[in-house]
Amino acid sequence: MLTLKVSGMTCGHCAQTVTKALEALPTVERALVDLKAGEVAIEGGAEESAIRQAIEDAGYEVQGRA
Repeated sequence: MLTLKVSGMTCGHCAQTVTKALEALPTVERALVDLKAGEVAIEGGAEESAIRQAIEDAGYEVQGRA
């Protein structure tokens, strides 16, 4: 499991947007957003670069690994 710190997520809509963007990647099995911690945990075999790009394309900024 890969956990990333993500800035800009403030509400349920943000969490849903990030979850959908990540789960659209073919090798992501599940994405779990923790709004309070500002983190996203990703299960699956996707490349970290693809995960980061999906988050950024959704309008959020990856701060690094949690």
